[in-house]
Amino acid sequence: MKCDIILAGVGGQGILSIAATIGLAAVEKNLFLKQSEVHGMSQRGGDVQSHLRLSDKEIHSDLIPDGKADLIISVEPMEALRYLPWLSPDGWIVTNSVPFINITDYPDTDEIMAELKKTGNTIVIDADAIAKDLGSSRSGNMVILGAASSFISLPFESLENSVRQLFKRKGEEVVDLNLKALRAGRESAGR
Repeated sequence: MKCDIILAGVGGQGILSIAATIGLAAVEKNLFLKQSEVHGMSQRGGDVQSHLRLSDKEIHSDLIPDGKADLIISVEPMEALRYLPWLSPDGWIVTNSVPFINITDYPDTDEIMAELKKTGNTIVIDADAIAKDLGSSRSGNMVILGAASSFISLPFESLENSVRQLFKRKGEEVVDLNLKALRAGRESAGR
C-alpha cells in the first residue's frame, strides 16, 4: 500500500489541519508517514502546500516526484492547477470550486476548471456552501477531506477518529461540526 498526496491551498484555509488529520489516521493504522510542507507566506494569504506520503513500507523521501502523486487535495482551484504537474496519469484531483481571489490578475475560474477536468479524474464541490449549510463556514477543509477520503488508503473511521483527536481541545461542538463536515464531503463526492 502506498498513497502519495499533494495538499494545496491558501494560508488560513486549513491545509495543515487536513495533513494532521490524515497523519493521525496513518499513525493509528501503523503506517509509515513522511510529510514536507511549505507555509512561509501563509499568514499573508500565500500558497500553502504539503507533500504527504503514506505506505506500509519504509519511505525514503518526503517529496513526491513530478507525475507520481496519487491525489491532489485542494481547498482552492488555482492551487490545484498549480500542482497538476505532480499528478500521476491515473491520479485524482479533489478541489473546492470556490476561488480565494487574493491577487488582481486571478485567472478565469471556468478556464481553471476546464484545465483540471482534462485529467478525467476530477471531483469539484462547493465546500464553502456545504460547510456554511452545516453551520461552520470554517470547516470547508474537512468537507474537502471527506470528498477525497475514498481515494486515501485509510479507513474512513480512522479519519473520524483523527478529527476527534485533533479538535478535542476545542470542545465537543467543534468536534461534532468537523465530523459532520467530513461526512458531508464524503457524501457530496458520491463515492
